[in-house]
Amino acid sequence: MQKKFKTLDDFLGTHFIYTYDNGWEYEWYAKNDHTVDYRIHGGMVAGRWVKDQEANIVMLTEGIYKVAWTEPTGTDVALDFVPNEGKINGTIFFPKWVQDHPEITVTYQNEHLDAMYEAREKYETYPKMVVPEFATITYIGDAGQNNDNVINVAPYAELTDDIRNGKYFDKDYLPLKN
Repeated sequence: MQKKFKTLDDFLGTHFIYTYDNGWEYEWYAKNDHTVDYRIHGGMVAGRWVKDQEANIVMLTEGIYKVAWTEPTGTDVALDFVPNEGKINGTIFFPKWVQDHPEITVTYQNEHLDAMYEAREKYETYPKMVVPEFATITYIGDAGQNNDNVINVAPYAELTDDIRNGKYFDKDYLPLKN
């Protein structure tokens, strides 16, 4: 996709795949001006996926965006997107319990909120594991806003390659397979 990002509206409805310099691969969708969906394909919580995460989404300056949120796990995330240059800078602040028990979070979070809240109360929060990383954007798709078909199944091994190779979505950004 050769989209040029200038305004906040250019960013909203965009679907990204990116890989952090540490090798962790993420898939992320700016669902609308206050909500994001994502799947995690690599790293310590690979297999985790989330829909309808409330987030603060702003344009810092033309073509540069900041997105920040706190998950039910207590994990804080701050991402700076520079899509015209194919870059992201992100910092993830994992509570100690997520570092010690990442397997609890590796699920479709929306169906296991009680487990996230329970673990957050049961296990230690500090010291937080701070992961500051740059990432390279490997895919940009124009999914449109509020498209519940973008992040709609659990991550699987070939998913990001299927998306990048045009084997997952049709021309209307509907899944070809589920």
